[in-house]
Amino acid sequence: MHPDKIRAVLEGVRDGRSSVEQALGALRDLPYEDLGFARVDHHRALRQGHAEVVLGQWKTGEQIAGIVRSIAERSQNVLVTRVDVDKARNVRAALGAAFEDLRYDESARTLTLERQAIEIRGRKPIAIVTAGTADLPVADEAAVTARMLGNEVIRVTDVGVAGIHRLFDARASFERAGVIIVVAGMEGALPSVIGGLVTLPVIAVPTSVGYGAQFQGLAPLLTMLNSCASGVLVVNIDNGFGAAFAATQINRRDT
Repeated sequence: MHPDKIRAVLEGVRDGRSSVEQALGALRDLPYEDLGFARVDHHRALRQGHAEVVLGQWKTGEQIAGIVRSIAERSQNVLVTRVDVDKARNVRAALGAAFEDLRYDESARTLTLERQAIEIRGRKPIAIVTAGTADLPVADEAAVTARMLGNEVIRVTDVGVAGIHRLFDARASFERAGVIIVVAGMEGALPSVIGGLVTLPVIAVPTSVGYGAQFQGLAPLLTMLNSCASGVLVVNIDNGFGAAFAATQINRRDT
């Protein structure tokens, strides 16, 4: 439940527009709702400023649908990550016509539901940069997450170090940003290069894109952790969501 929702409930009692019993009903599931297979954390928006984000991987379509319904019933926007095409189809079928506004992004593997207008709360845009086209799915996950969490997003694609001259044309975009997320596979050198060019926090995301000795993202992860550029932070392999959430917390106007 968003702080504004709680404020409206309390003001309704104060002004006589609702009874104490009605307010209790609205607040009954405030900490969490027990669905049997999940305890949906409706208190998350109060603690972190954003509603609970649902990890779709390893959950069934029916379980995801139940959680989505629980969050949406409180007029909160919903973000589900790591959902493949078949599972997205199952979620839509389980939710039915009342959730026709549920949107699926196949590249980002996200389901989104916007039950209220997204308020831009970021001080500046978040720039999301990819080394190569193969890194786009992870960058797309970051972009969808950043937008749903209230940020303007700038995209810069395919500017890896194999053709580093492509990067310099993007410096004007970096100057507009408050945080830069850099998504790279192979050897993972791009975050260090960008980190040496800007005064902003850089969040590096290693991807599992690359050949044999890349070890499914371990090689770029180690490169990024050993960056010689100051101010480079690193999240887990393929974790576009985690990078966007961290960038949002850094970029918030009220921090």
